[in-house]
Amino acid sequence: MSSSSSSSEISAQEGVGEELIPVDENVLQKHAGFFDRNGDGVVYPWETFQGFRAIGCGFLLSIASAIFINFSHSRKTRPGKFPSLLFPIEVKNIQRGKHGSDSGVYDTEGRFIQEKFEEIFNKHANTYTNALTNDELKAMLKANRVPKDYAGWLGGYVEWKLLYDLCKDKNGLLQRDDIAAVYDGSLFERLEKKRSADNKK
Repeated sequence: MSSSSSSSEISAQEGVGEELIPVDENVLQKHAGFFDRNGDGVVYPWETFQGFRAIGCGFLLSIASAIFINFSHSRKTRPGKFPSLLFPIEVKNIQRGKHGSDSGVYDTEGRFIQEKFEEIFNKHANTYTNALTNDELKAMLKANRVPKDYAGWLGGYVEWKLLYDLCKDKNGLLQRDDIAAVYDGSLFERLEKKRSADNKK
């Protein structure tokens, strides 16, 4: 699936892009909230599955993502509560599930850090100013690795690989606006609308 060719236009319409993501809000909750399909503040594995299907992921990938994400995040987002075999994720505590070896664009409170977002491109966008090639993406992931943080390495790889596969353009580039949009979850809404429109054709 390719991203829209008018990504800068979409950015202006949906409030995504340079200096437009609020820095004083827990945007990580908005990111996770897309998968809370019934809006009750809790994400169950079947909702994670539905969310991944909604943005265009295949059946098996959606199942694997639901298992991996809910299994790894449920206990962390439900401090002091008895583990549940339904593996629910509490959206209000999603920042507790933040893994290591990441870009640092989310802080420990789930807020968007503009300076860290700029670092992605200042350090790794060597071919184009506002986009990453596949090789540059791999270099960024390698640079972010914390020694022996294997879970963080895996989490980062899966997230960025999925983003790249869903949003790379016809030239194999991951555009700045698409990367920004994933942080506040607006990218998911855009992909769902596009998939819904494509299914009606």
